[in-house]
Amino acid sequence: MSLVDRHVEFVEALRTAGIPVSLAEDIDAARATTALPWGDRETIRTAYAATLVKRAGHRQPFDELFDLYFPALTGDIRAAGLDDPAEPDEVDAGPRDTGEALNTLRDELADVMTEGDPQALRDLAIDALGRFGAMPGRGPGLSSWSAYQALKRVAPEELVDRIVAGLLAQGDDRATAQRRALAQVDRFTRHVEQDALRRIAEEKGARHVAESTLRPTIDNLNFLSARKSDLEAMRREIQPLARRLATRLTKEQHARRRGPLDFRRTVRASISTGGVPITTHHRPKRPHRSELVVLCDVSGSVANFAQFTLLLVFALRDQFTKVRAFTFIDNIHEVTHHFTPGADVVDVMTNLAAETSHAALWGRTNYGRAFRRFTEEHPDALGPKTSLLVLGDARSNYSDLEIDVFRAMVDECKRTYWLNPEHARNWGNGDSAAPTYAEIAPMLECRNITQLGEFVHDLV
Repeated sequence: MSLVDRHVEFVEALRTAGIPVSLAEDIDAARATTALPWGDRETIRTAYAATLVKRAGHRQPFDELFDLYFPALTGDIRAAGLDDPAEPDEVDAGPRDTGEALNTLRDELADVMTEGDPQALRDLAIDALGRFGAMPGRGPGLSSWSAYQALKRVAPEELVDRIVAGLLAQGDDRATAQRRALAQVDRFTRHVEQDALRRIAEEKGARHVAESTLRPTIDNLNFLSARKSDLEAMRREIQPLARRLATRLTKEQHARRRGPLDFRRTVRASISTGGVPITTHHRPKRPHRSELVVLCDVSGSVANFAQFTLLLVFALRDQFTKVRAFTFIDNIHEVTHHFTPGADVVDVMTNLAAETSHAALWGRTNYGRAFRRFTEEHPDALGPKTSLLVLGDARSNYSDLEIDVFRAMVDECKRTYWLNPEHARNWGNGDSAAPTYAEIAPMLECRNITQLGEFVHDLV
């Protein structure tokens, strides 16, 4: 593959991962890298990042893709002093192998982690995968390298006590030593995983690895597949997203502030220009902001989606006259009081999670019962100025959907939207009542932060 082809594939992989790259930026990156020496890999990385990456949240997936398409190493490179080929019985031995090669590597790994030498740690990770992560003879379509097998054989987490003892001997206190030891183990694990991806990319191509293993950017990550570490990143993304939306909305509202043409004032002003209406005058536009009521399904993994949507809506509460929020599983519970001005995002989400039990009576999702209880307990919540927003996957465990109750709620409001975090192709499968509810209110697919931000912008 030529360098031009690799550049084109790299840019396409960035776009696929959710990193926007325009044609002009693509050309800028090509020009920048052409003017730089390719002997310094980090300089090339910096040039690509400076021309293609526009947001801090996109830097990690950019680095992962750069390492795939422009690897620092090729082939089976071993660390200095450990370049003897692995014996066949070592490669095929089980995870409890106590051979000399394994013990030697573990001893050196403990010493390197204690000393904190980053280059030596990276070399040992490469050697560990080369020795203990090889899986030759696997079937078609399967990779011959496994980071999981290598880490299981080396078991770096079992070295924590030895590393802590070494750091204590150097003068660290126990808490600091424990923290540094765990950080070194985590760093070694990441190096092994990165080297496995590099080797697999050499076998199957960087595009295959990028499409099958790398996760999308945090703003394009599916709410329902987010891990704990992803949720932390999403929390940090909500407030900047709210600020950007609020700024854009304010500008658009100022641009739309002009009301209809005031013909009388315009004609009067044209007298000074000989009857030519050079300057037009308009009647002041009456400001109008609607009320917002949000109903959130907080059952199971859908709860993450509901919480982030609530946080974004309340971050923009100044755009509405009034905002009220309710959570439900099979019972209704108001949570508006948690969203006070200046409230900490983590505290709000913790409180919402703690109050999930109030939204459940029997513990099984029942949309029909929740809608009926809402109309019974909060009859004043909806009105002709209200925008109703329903958040959930519409999976109601085959219970009574109370279609008439929901239709009455929709008819009472100015407008209604339903955001569904499931892919539209799954609507109607199993116990999903999405097609039935979609006949009454518009149902929109909302699976990530990008789609959520676009919807909120259109809502207000």
